[in-house]
Amino acid sequence: MSVRESREAIVRADRRHVWPPYTPADAHETSEPLVVVEAEGAWLTDADGRRYLDGNASWWVANLGHRHPRLMRVLAEQAQTLTHVAMAGITHEPAALLAEELVQVAPRGSSSAPVLTRVFYTDNGSGSVEAAIKVATQFWRQSGRPEKCRFMALDGAFHGDTVGAASLGGVEIFRRPFAGILFDCVRAPSPSDHGAAFEVMEQLIRARKDELAAVVVEPLLQGAEGMRMYEPAWLARLRACCTENDVLLVADEVFTGYGRTGRMWACDHAGIAPDILCLGKAFASLLPMGAMMATDRVYDAFRGAKDRAFYYGHTFYGHPLGAALAREVLAIYRDEGVVQQAAAKAPLIARAMQSLGSLTGVVAPRSLGMVGAVDLGNGGYEGDIGWRVYAEAKRRGAYLRPLGDTVYVCPPLTISEADLLALLDIFGESVRAALAG
Repeated sequence: MSVRESREAIVRADRRHVWPPYTPADAHETSEPLVVVEAEGAWLTDADGRRYLDGNASWWVANLGHRHPRLMRVLAEQAQTLTHVAMAGITHEPAALLAEELVQVAPRGSSSAPVLTRVFYTDNGSGSVEAAIKVATQFWRQSGRPEKCRFMALDGAFHGDTVGAASLGGVEIFRRPFAGILFDCVRAPSPSDHGAAFEVMEQLIRARKDELAAVVVEPLLQGAEGMRMYEPAWLARLRACCTENDVLLVADEVFTGYGRTGRMWACDHAGIAPDILCLGKAFASLLPMGAMMATDRVYDAFRGAKDRAFYYGHTFYGHPLGAALAREVLAIYRDEGVVQQAAAKAPLIARAMQSLGSLTGVVAPRSLGMVGAVDLGNGGYEGDIGWRVYAEAKRRGAYLRPLGDTVYVCPPLTISEADLLALLDIFGESVRAALAG
């Protein structure tokens, strides 16, 4: 079978049988997908041999690029000895040592000692948020405050696709189909688009402190809403307000963690540590895995009688392959100065976004760390201009999947400067072409 015949067979099977995420059915069955056969570094290669720069790090996961040689080596080595075992009365080196290492690198705020001391493993980022919701609820019930069972989240929030995580979400297109089964959430205005957002949130927290279990936020950067950004001072004030009113603060760093914002954690920009931290995406790089981290105060509420245990867990909790990879991810970050690399390259993205600000039709050019974005028109998630940019970029050799009429770059943190400049050139050319068309 020729390469072309093979490609056509793959597309035919995909259109006939695959149900893709976040994609209208008719578009899936008529659009021409990339058939990726290989990925390395910042590049994807399709079945026709054409290469594309991966402009969104494969949905914000490939912070270290594709097929990092150290990760491939660890994956092969771990697969030779232990691939999966139930962590029920069993432990193993990768999961135990990974937890120890995560405690050392997690946000500390102003403390010199670790603050987040307990690690609960999950299959992905949504699972870590789901675990956080359940832990926060059970924490207050077992602390003698069962009435504290509601959650506050921001307008435009996105915390995952499971029912609990989606209940926290504030992106209407993701909530609308499931409105009848999502739990009610106290909604606060996003600081990215509301000048008095903190004052409103502070009033809500004070008024509802006796019913709020936790406030859940994406620190500094609301990704799926359209890369909406806000200042660290707002997050610092929120931490202080939650402490003052005895409400848990949950930081969802599934996207923002691991150097994406130019610091290891977005919380570090504000000098704060949450009560619960949610991790995923870049966590293990090659395989699905995430974690929820909590303070001793939270963990200690689960001591005592058997019925106080946290009866929750995933089949692949702490699986050895993922844990070994996650340990190596942390080692690579240390050895290769990945966060420092990202901080050094961030100004290139900032300049590229600002250079587009003079174009008619471009709104709110912005950047934070290794993320840059602009808005095109007012179509939101259901707009078409962003998809024109997608098509233009694809013709030029880059994969730039938009968030409706928000187009953005979010490349691997390890992308070379030359490749990053090439990606940014394609981004600018594609925006100009889409607006002209």
